[in-house]
Amino acid sequence: MPSLLIVDDLVSIHEMLGAVIQPIGYELAFATDGEKGLATYKAGKFDVVLADIDMKPMDGLTLLKNIKEFDASAVVIIMTAYASTESAIQALKYGAFDYLQKPFKVDELLRTLKRAVEFRQSAVEREATATTAGVPRGDLDARFPGESAKIKRVVAQLRKLAAAQTPVLITGERGTGHEIAAELLHAAGHGPDKPMIFADCRLTNPEAVRRNLLGVNGAGGEWATQAKGGVLVLEHPECLDPEAQNELVSVLRNNLQNFRLICTTETDLERLADEGKFNEELFFRIAPLPVHLPPLRERPEDLPALLREICTRTTNPQFDVKQIEFTHEAMAVLRAYQWPGNLAELNQVISQIATTTTTRVIGPEQLPLRLHELDRWPRLADYLARQEKSYIAQVLHACQGDRKRAAMVLGIDEARLG
Repeated sequence: MPSLLIVDDLVSIHEMLGAVIQPIGYELAFATDGEKGLATYKAGKFDVVLADIDMKPMDGLTLLKNIKEFDASAVVIIMTAYASTESAIQALKYGAFDYLQKPFKVDELLRTLKRAVEFRQSAVEREATATTAGVPRGDLDARFPGESAKIKRVVAQLRKLAAAQTPVLITGERGTGHEIAAELLHAAGHGPDKPMIFADCRLTNPEAVRRNLLGVNGAGGEWATQAKGGVLVLEHPECLDPEAQNELVSVLRNNLQNFRLICTTETDLERLADEGKFNEELFFRIAPLPVHLPPLRERPEDLPALLREICTRTTNPQFDVKQIEFTHEAMAVLRAYQWPGNLAELNQVISQIATTTTTRVIGPEQLPLRLHELDRWPRLADYLARQEKSYIAQVLHACQGDRKRAAMVLGIDEARLG
């Protein structure tokens, strides 16, 4: 019997919801404000929390944030009486499973609760059956090698997310490893017998994208159907037209195809959403668990590990590629180069060198000429400006988009956040 905690300051709402929900097989508990609701949840976890947004002294959004801090896997549905969706978007931003706008219909309530319980049960099952600590450590270390703090953070995130069913947004520049990260999540959470469908929204025919993704009346198209039970990797969702974005929100609310959605992009979707150029609700539905892949130029200390990993995947008729070494001078050039193509470009360059070299020790003269061109090296001011922009973006993400809080953490004026 699934357990449900109802938090609302009106006892009449308790009575109404209890009369509707209890007969269909839920174990219910009640609280009359956010503080009591938080204490009740901490005393004994519940499968689902149904909380009103307008309460005192602790409102529903504050309750949601506190519950998620206590239990990141908590499934919380927010009830709101406001006509606008602003409060609902805020709830999704802070990790709500879904929202219900009052007055809601009984069948809408029961459908939402059913989805929430199924989601909770699926998450529990995945946590019980998934590989220990998520993605096997060897796989992650091999695909994302390095000792930098940035890549270690990525590895830790992927390991933690592997057993979940929640959508994931993977961001980062071209060539930073979007596909690798998606494949690792699929392998750990679903296994080789489950489908993994890659769908690129940059297709030239927008109508074909909408048909393949959404099908008829938003019921799900070919891509969604093929991904059932597995993973749908939606590449460049910013290329969906506004109508398709609206319809995709409906598909995600119902998740009729029962797939895990992973979105990948090189674009700052949060900025587009803030500017009204991307559906804000869609952003928070696909980005509850963002993973940012750092560019190679921001983690030069990882180059030795990356070089070893790339060399082990190549063959050379002259000698064992594991014996290949790079001189200090060659390493200096590799570290100074900005790698606009990131891991993809590095893999192409090093694989070619390791395959064709006739000497075990690689010097700077064996590196491509473009790596030596000093006009490709940025001025110090430009380099520092990029570093500053990247750090500000990280702090903003950590503060969940709260600009005032981010400015306080950074010790700068809010206007400098851009």
